[in-house]
Amino acid sequence: MPVHAYMHSRLMEESEARVEMAACFDSPADTLVADRILRNPDAYRRWEAEHNRLMRTVSGQPRLARQVVALRSTAFGLIHRKATFEYLRDRQITGARRHLLIAQFYGIRDYASAVVAEHGNYARCSSSYLCTYHLAERLMQDAAFDEPLRLYEQWYSEYFQTYCDAALAQTEEEKQAIAPMDALRPLLKHQLAEARKAILEMPQMPAEDWREAQIRRPTGDTQKVRVIFGGAGLGLASARIN
Repeated sequence: MPVHAYMHSRLMEESEARVEMAACFDSPADTLVADRILRNPDAYRRWEAEHNRLMRTVSGQPRLARQVVALRSTAFGLIHRKATFEYLRDRQITGARRHLLIAQFYGIRDYASAVVAEHGNYARCSSSYLCTYHLAERLMQDAAFDEPLRLYEQWYSEYFQTYCDAALAQTEEEKQAIAPMDALRPLLKHQLAEARKAILEMPQMPAEDWREAQIRRPTGDTQKVRVIFGGAGLGLASARIN
């Protein structure tokens, strides 16, 4: 386990190499995003500038332990920022409903420009998110980027979908359908905050040690979430599993 903090240049070199690799070897979705960044010089320069600022918050920490926490915090922000486009894509929101949702976040402005801006934001954030995983795995050996952060991303997606579904509900039937989940939204938001806090406070350990620790514990979906997040995650897990 390295004990030194990483220089900014190393974080950027690893990140740039990871984006180039994604354009060739990753999943079709990641490959498409990375390819669009790499093939457009303006898009690449903008991504590089934004990612450079993100990595400054990490490299500016004087110790590795604090860099690990800063990288986790960076990953949370990227999960949140790329959620809008993921919702549009996964829910296949088109036409007037897409106009309505874009207006929720951009207000009254040129719709076409807003859609282009949102897609560019998604491409840059997704590329940077790939990089945070790479840095956590290759350099910092941080198990928080294994199951805990993946589970948080899933929960945040479910929370954000509930928010957007409620915003788009117009007919009485649509409002009644979303009402039960919308009523739970304050609780889900609180539990996400508790999960973020738990992840930020997790001790740093290699993923191999994390997986070995999980194997030694009782199995079962609800029990596994209790181990990761303590009481914070239990309500969410129970709602999803039962």
